[in-house]
Amino acid sequence: MFDLKDKVLIVTGAGSGIGRELTLQLVQKGVKVAACDINAETLAGTKTLVSNPELVKTYVLDVADAAKVAEFPKMVKADFGNLHGIINNAGIIQPFVKFMELSEKSIDRVMNINFYGVLNLTRAVLQEVDATTDTFVANISSMGGFLPVPGQGIYGASKAAVKLFTEALYAEMMGTLVHVSVVFPGAIATNISTNSMEEKPKETPPAQTGSAAKYKTTSAEDAAAIIIKGIEKGKLKIFVGSDSKMMDKLYRLMPVKSINMMAKMINKMTK
Repeated sequence: MFDLKDKVLIVTGAGSGIGRELTLQLVQKGVKVAACDINAETLAGTKTLVSNPELVKTYVLDVADAAKVAEFPKMVKADFGNLHGIINNAGIIQPFVKFMELSEKSIDRVMNINFYGVLNLTRAVLQEVDATTDTFVANISSMGGFLPVPGQGIYGASKAAVKLFTEALYAEMMGTLVHVSVVFPGAIATNISTNSMEEKPKETPPAQTGSAAKYKTTSAEDAAAIIIKGIEKGKLKIFVGSDSKMMDKLYRLMPVKSINMMAKMINKMTK
């Protein structure tokens, strides 16, 4: 088990959902958190909830802005005096439509936030972390990163890219003090659907209506606790939710059947 107390960690997407819960729970463990989000208002709300505000500094950051991302870890290190890693949590889903109906703008936005944001931040962080002690990189992929979901093809592709990149980074960092984890959340009870729309949705997203409400989700609080525990244990793969664990096993055993099953389930949910 690694002790995260007194470590300085960046948490992206800290204004809501899993990112907010990660910030709150890390602070309870004595971790110093550089909490960043594109939304200044929700980020300020997170800071009002932490048990020890002195351990948190907030930063408004668009992870898709490569130039600002390149300088961000230097700013954090200057503010805290050190840096010990990052949890790349910020991410969006795509509008819930088939690939041929998806705009190029949406495709670029999903890839720039979900993949290039992770890639660029990880590179920038690794240039600044304390090489004399244990440091951590945890990247949030998705169950959709190993199991294709109709209507979320580009989102899944971005998360699959995060998965493979993180696994390769783990292999490259073997024998060093950099500990790498990739996280696979299943269905999480957050507002990611609403936050991901290019414009305010006219209707509640399909994932929150009708038969979808019958599917069990993991709370953001529980998800954050699982992620932190996995990082403390030095796990490469961290599965969040019974659905993620089950579909990982099923997909490895019966890949085609799993895809067919997911397609049928999504078809029912979106009718």
